[in-house]
Amino acid sequence: MSFLDLYLNKNPLITASDEDSEPVATIFGIPFDATHSYKPGCRFGPDAIRDSFNNIEIFHPDLQVDLETVNIEDLGNTRHTVVASEMVDMIKKITTELVAKKRQLFILGGEHSITYGTYTSFPKETGYVVFDAHYDLRDEFADIKLSHASYLRRVVEERGSENILHVGARAFVKEELEFLKENNIKTITDRQIRDGKGPQLLKDYVSTFDTLYSSFDLDVLDPAYAPGVGNPEAVGMTSRELFDMIHTFEETKVTGVDIVELNPYHDNGATASLAAKIISTLIAINLSQLK
Repeated sequence: MSFLDLYLNKNPLITASDEDSEPVATIFGIPFDATHSYKPGCRFGPDAIRDSFNNIEIFHPDLQVDLETVNIEDLGNTRHTVVASEMVDMIKKITTELVAKKRQLFILGGEHSITYGTYTSFPKETGYVVFDAHYDLRDEFADIKLSHASYLRRVVEERGSENILHVGARAFVKEELEFLKENNIKTITDRQIRDGKGPQLLKDYVSTFDTLYSSFDLDVLDPAYAPGVGNPEAVGMTSRELFDMIHTFEETKVTGVDIVELNPYHDNGATASLAAKIISTLIAINLSQLK
């Protein structure tokens, strides 16, 4: 039996206008936030992102791509669990099966711990870029090893740090900074982004990879732009700064994307709209590369 049949509810909510054609991208959601530490509710993020996606314009004149004419496959959400280890096992099986289809894959969270299961299911040579206000490099948080505050440390322990770039951190503890330096994890700092250096630094990094996985923790944005997140941090980047960096992916194949930490209970619609725009833009960029 396929793990997709076993674990996914197959209740797609994203509207696809051309369901008879081969899908250009696949989406599924992971409604998990059991290790939340501040504002619970990120498990409702996947459906909020879908609702926004269905209500924004998805024609990209700058790329000459109209997503109204393509098929975006939505497999629905995974079954609910509050056990982190069970969640990781489930999504590793799902993601591995979907990666084999060689189709651009979008995973909607949920909290950031889901990325430990999704990214590590991609080929090891896949580059990893994470946009996040936090490093998520604690050894433990709230007495557990696997949480939204420690997932990246688990990734480094399993895969090493060679292919990792962290973008936009501005809130972390001393333990994380020490681990970052000990493992030579590459970064683009919040200061470099404010100084306008982010896009070129990111472009230089991604040019060294054939394929890329990008993780978007929406709290990388200033709460003025993205109030609906589980762990908001003041004095962050603007939405324009984020999308200027996203457009540096135009010459790199982005095969995997996750968008995490959207909390609709604290959103006014802006955060969900940004998440939907990230999906739309990255699908359009991928399609523009095929022309």
